[in-house]
Amino acid sequence: MVHTDNKRIARESATELLSECQKKAIKAISDSDDLSPEGAKDAISSVVSCVEHSIAGELMKSSEEVSFQKSIRTKMGEMLENYTCADDELDTTKPEDTTIWVDRRKMNRHEVAIMIDRPASKVHVIEDFISEAECKAMEEAAAPLLHKATVADGKGGSEYSESRKAMQAGITVPWEKEEAGNHIAVLSRRVYDYVNYVLDLGIKPDGQEDLMSIQYEGRGADDEEPDRYMPHCDGDCTGLDFKTGSRMATMVMYCEVPERGGATNFRNAGLHIVPRKGSATFFSYIDTMTMKMDTGFTEHSGCPVLEGEKKIVTQWVRLGVDNDNPWNSFNTLGIKVKDAAEQ
Repeated sequence: MVHTDNKRIARESATELLSECQKKAIKAISDSDDLSPEGAKDAISSVVSCVEHSIAGELMKSSEEVSFQKSIRTKMGEMLENYTCADDELDTTKPEDTTIWVDRRKMNRHEVAIMIDRPASKVHVIEDFISEAECKAMEEAAAPLLHKATVADGKGGSEYSESRKAMQAGITVPWEKEEAGNHIAVLSRRVYDYVNYVLDLGIKPDGQEDLMSIQYEGRGADDEEPDRYMPHCDGDCTGLDFKTGSRMATMVMYCEVPERGGATNFRNAGLHIVPRKGSATFFSYIDTMTMKMDTGFTEHSGCPVLEGEKKIVTQWVRLGVDNDNPWNSFNTLGIKVKDAAEQ
């Protein structure tokens, strides 16, 4: 009995490919009367050309297979989205692993559920990440600033959309009050500490987006247009190269959780996360080695809030911003505003 796996199949395919090219080269040499160095060089070139052509064909077939599998995954994700949001009894997906993160500033230990851990797609759930006092400070700061939430319009700007129903307010972090223990500044520092713990990119708060207070209200199961956020990506999720100044990670912190609804779905990754008060969901969508973006695993949605309120604090984290090149100097397509204006 021969055990067959993907590695064995790949080795056998490579051996077959090289064997075929070798046969062609031997035949070419046998048929030729030229045994000079130039003739040998031509034979070697013939082998290389054969291998290149064969590999190109195999890569094309593999690319078609990956595209086909991705389309199936996306369709299954769409069905999963409808099912999981409708099931109030569905619990959080079982994690791949668990670990402990130590907040070195306060020496607090936080249990972390590793939901998915791919080079360009990481999703973690962190327990007891945001305190009651920090939630209260954010809510009080946001109260006079709340307005309807917007989405990227695909043209570099933003717009109101039925795909996102919520109220939001951006809160500028008072860093000058951090040493005095300001709750908002302390919370924000914890976010960047965790991001750097996972991605090791030396991210600083300079030039980053404001902390965002977002509120969803449940108006009953019969509400035909409940507060929710339809499937979307916070940054690019098509596998392209990273664009300097763009988002590449997100932290969602739960201050209030609804009685019904409000779960977070990562449908292409098969993840369903039921929020717990005080916890946080971190996800990154960049491969820090290749600087390629996620290919759709971190596309996510907020299920409809049916009863109660869902209050979250969100930090979108960018790479390549600073005080001279802040987040709002880039449009929602990742292009510098001044460059876009000149085009």
